[in-house]
Amino acid sequence: MAVAPILSWEGLGLIQGSGWLFQDLDLHIGPRDRLALIGRNGAGKTTMLRLIADQIEADKGLRSVQPGTKIVLLEQDPFFTGFDTLLDFTLSGDDAPPRHEVESIAGQLGIDLSRDASSASGGERRRAALCRALASEPDLLLLDEPTNHLDLAAIDWLEGWLGRYKGAFIVISHDRTFLTRLTSATLWLDRGALRRKEVGFGGYEAWEEQVYSEEARAAEKLDARLKLEAHWLERGVTARRKRNQGRLEKLWEMRAQRAAMLNPAGTAKLKIVADETKTKSVIVSEHVTKKFGDRTIIRDFSLRIQRGDRIGIVGANGSGKTTLLKLLTGEIQPDEGEVTRAKTLSGTVIDQQRSLLSPEKRLRDVLAEGGDWIDVRGVRKHVQGYLKEFLFDPGLADAKVGTLSGGERSRLLLAREFARRSNLLVLDEPTNDLDLETLDLLQEVIADYEGTVLIVSHDRDFLDRTVTVTLGLDGSGHIDIIAGGYADWEAKRKQRTTPARTARPDKAEAPAPTPPKPRSTKLSYKDQRDYDLLPARIEELDAAIARDEAAMADPDLYTRDPAKFAALTKALETARADKDAAEERWLELAELVEAATGA
Repeated sequence: MAVAPILSWEGLGLIQGSGWLFQDLDLHIGPRDRLALIGRNGAGKTTMLRLIADQIEADKGLRSVQPGTKIVLLEQDPFFTGFDTLLDFTLSGDDAPPRHEVESIAGQLGIDLSRDASSASGGERRRAALCRALASEPDLLLLDEPTNHLDLAAIDWLEGWLGRYKGAFIVISHDRTFLTRLTSATLWLDRGALRRKEVGFGGYEAWEEQVYSEEARAAEKLDARLKLEAHWLERGVTARRKRNQGRLEKLWEMRAQRAAMLNPAGTAKLKIVADETKTKSVIVSEHVTKKFGDRTIIRDFSLRIQRGDRIGIVGANGSGKTTLLKLLTGEIQPDEGEVTRAKTLSGTVIDQQRSLLSPEKRLRDVLAEGGDWIDVRGVRKHVQGYLKEFLFDPGLADAKVGTLSGGERSRLLLAREFARRSNLLVLDEPTNDLDLETLDLLQEVIADYEGTVLIVSHDRDFLDRTVTVTLGLDGSGHIDIIAGGYADWEAKRKQRTTPARTARPDKAEAPAPTPPKPRSTKLSYKDQRDYDLLPARIEELDAAIARDEAAMADPDLYTRDPAKFAALTKALETARADKDAAEERWLELAELVEAATGA
């Protein structure tokens, strides 16, 4: 016998701006559902949670809730204004949870609720909000990016709590590992439609690809424009995923090379095997120690960072991640030892500056100072084409920043910073508020970046897909240097805390096994040439299309100069057809390359 839902929406619809954000949606939530809510930035995920929590009114539809059902929403940015301490926030309102429950959870999360609310960090505020939400003993828990600002220990604790939780929850998160471990069904909000499948996030990508493939087959009977859109739905998404798999193969090779350069574990120093290695070095740390008062934050740390390294920095809040980053970039100096940097080093820092984007500015103002063209690391691109590369509708070039969702603003910030010339990229928690598709894009951009990358992140899956070396801080001053990602560091920690059956102290730790190198099948000369040149050709066509579309936007052009209007119309048709053919050809070649390399 089916279990009755604790909450249902039938025919749900909401108007946003001049049209429907979504309409005629049906949603049923069972008493033990563990649901991942997936969708691109701006699809309406946060709005959906607020509708479920009855914080906003729908424009149509019927909401029904089982009597006595308690619903609690953990918002991305809880409102702390007006509260003296974090404890005051957790105990505020008519629906405040019991104080002893709040304090019990606070003790487990390691948060001092007597902290002044106005000066508390993002991580402290997030913990306080979690204390309030979890202590309320909800029947339905709605979690909007719950891992933002949490360190790894707090994320592990939250995973354990939710694993034991007896109610239902819906979670929005960019943390793939978190979603995979906890969810058993998926809600997918896509282009105004809501789909549900009884499979956790671990099966989401296969489901997404299946849906797009079915849509593409259905669209084959429709007009050419729909065919093109369906083509990109199926093959564009698939090709991107395959390219990412190819990049992962390359990442494993880079990790294997890096592991071969490391001395036996525990020495925290890279071998200098040749003069060539020295010339590749961009940052060299030698026996560095840093203290604050009586506490040693960094102890005897030596590292040689080379051009092209992707360095991940992980550890609990307060363990010294920011201090290490500042030492490596020269923002602060060590108490002992020395850090030297290449004279040609030029860095770009991407941190949580989203709030600094003026809501009144247009997207083209942020990217191109109001113009039509942007210089992207020495390459001139049309602003609309560049927006498309970062998954924006090119037509949004004149939209105000204030109309974007939080995740879209983060994506805009990434687009602006990645355009700047640099050979050192510093990313401080870059994955916060990004949707999964943007995370795939960010992974691509980092993989293709020609310089060195330093990443501070708590996103375990992102680190596993991105970095070649992980620096793990335990808070005692010691730093593990591991060739690999977060999973490799976690395995190292477990190995250290688990007694071995047979001690082998003199044997160096072997690097993590890497997948066998795939066989290579060369393309023909013509195919290889097309594969290399077509991306630039597509960019040229994009720019030409954007330029001609801008010219035809003049409402008086036809009456003023009909010959020019006709010429522009014909040029647009030709450019669009050429672009379609170029995209089709490149995707076919990309699939051949991926198949040849076994990706």
